[in-house]
Amino acid sequence: MTILARHLTFKGRVQRVFYRNWTVATAQELGLTGWVRNRMNGDVEAIVQGDEIAVARFIALAWDGPPAARIDDIQDEPAELADFDGFEQRATV
Repeated sequence: MTILARHLTFKGRVQRVFYRNWTVATAQELGLTGWVRNRMNGDVEAIVQGDEIAVARFIALAWDGPPAARIDDIQDEPAELADFDGFEQRATV
């Protein structure tokens, strides 16, 4: 099992549509750790860490997200592994 971390930026209609709540619930269901937060520019940003298969599944599901969301793009970059305690929602930056 390979553990990896990804820095994801979700672009589209992702704020005020419960995208962060969906992200937390989905990451927890998949056994992932990390965090999610809104960006002042209207994007949602996350660090998602865990088994590579679960991370890939999360990214695939993220294209749909909650019903009111619309994803135009997901920027996906490698991130450094960290010692996260679960998956949390953070304050907007």
